Amino acid sequence: MNPRLTRSQQRTICSQMGHVKLQLLYKASIHGFTGAAFHQRCDNRYPTVSVGYNASGFVFGGYTKQPFNQSGQYVYDDQAFLFSFNGEKLLKYPVTNTQYAVRMVGSSGPYFGEALVLVYGNQSVVHSNPGNYYNFSAADMHGNDLQLTECEVYQVEETPEFEKPWRPMVWESEKRTEMMNSLKSYCPADHSLSQARVLLIGPVGAGKSSFFNSINSVFRGHVTNQAIAGSSATSLTTQFRTYSVKSGREGKPLPIILCDTMGLEENTGAGLDVDDIISIVKGHLPNCYQFNPTAPLHSEAYGYNKSPELKDKIHCVVYVIDACKISIMATKLEEKLAAIRRKINSMGVPQLVLMTKVDEACPFVAQDIKNIYKSSYIKEMMQDISARLGVPLSCVVPVKNYCEELELDVNCDILLLTAITQMLRSADSYFDDLSDRFNYVEMK
Repeated sequence: MNPRLTRSQQRTICSQMGHVKLQLLYKASIHGFTGAAFHQRCDNRYPTVSVGYNASGFVFGGYTKQPFNQSGQYVYDDQAFLFSFNGEKLLKYPVTNTQYAVRMVGSSGPYFGEALVLVYGNQSVVHSNPGNYYNFSAADMHGNDLQLTECEVYQVEETPEFEKPWRPMVWESEKRTEMMNSLKSYCPADHSLSQARVLLIGPVGAGKSSFFNSINSVFRGHVTNQAIAGSSATSLTTQFRTYSVKSGREGKPLPIILCDTMGLEENTGAGLDVDDIISIVKGHLPNCYQFNPTAPLHSEAYGYNKSPELKDKIHCVVYVIDACKISIMATKLEEKLAAIRRKINSMGVPQLVLMTKVDEACPFVAQDIKNIYKSSYIKEMMQDISARLGVPLSCVVPVKNYCEELELDVNCDILLLTAITQMLRSADSYFDDLSDRFNYVEMK
């Protein structure tokens, strides 16, 4: 059975109950819109989340910690609540009379007080009567559309976090200093170069510009915002920009250049064009090139580099993905990313995934960023994006960018520096591959 509730919706509901996950027990379209089918699958299973769906697009339901049965009696539950979704936002309606929170009726599905009943009277309908032990607006709850297209019941299960991190990390200020010094002294494997070039690609709002600002902050010693970053429905970055990170305000540039791009959008003719990405990777695009989503760069354009050298090309491509949006990634966007990945694969350029906003995606990580590799949810998200983009799990690196903070945090810095280290290692793999190919040709 495939749950109709999206991962994002599941995560939002679970956030109300702690470190838990949802296991689908009953799906009316498969098991039947009858009380008997519901009770056969769900009796004596608890806690549960029951969800109704209608043709008007409403998603709504209720939570109870009590096991279902067919006694006909009301059951006390001081934690029961009803809910509905307004977009990604959860509207929550707590029980107002705990003695009548749930009723156990054999001829119906989940029965919350007398206010909301799913699969009412062995039919694919909703019984709705706001004010009877739960207060809500019928328009907000289900839009007054009482015909069910689906009903699901999930069991709420505790999610054990890993006792030990599945990726070992050292969370000490000495480690941060060691990593910073290592990055400052890095030299590309190809000694003709002084800097490795890394291209950041990702959907609008994923955190590409924020990542550069965060890395820049680490080496400046305070939070900075050189690259334009923020929240917007369309890309705030409209030019191709190359950013060199300096070691301190007057220090030398680090041996890495981060290349920022316009955000990807799912629709054609919007956001960064796939052909422009290939031009960037090949080294044709000049710095500060103004993107035009409806017309990719052509070879006669002003500033077009017709004979790029290795120093102009991209040595590692990084897909920047918001952890909160992996489960609801649009199919068209996923297809666009797959098309980009295939083309870059054919060019032999290594690719990584930078998973951002991990603290927003997981409350356990929000409590302490050091829980990043103890969180089973974060690992699940990393496995999900690994499968979607077709990259090994070892190439997925989670980070938390600086967005609202005014001061640096050692543990955030260590995650950010780990990401940069992986990018430089990938670039070195690219240089080694070029060298091997050159030596092979020489031998022939």
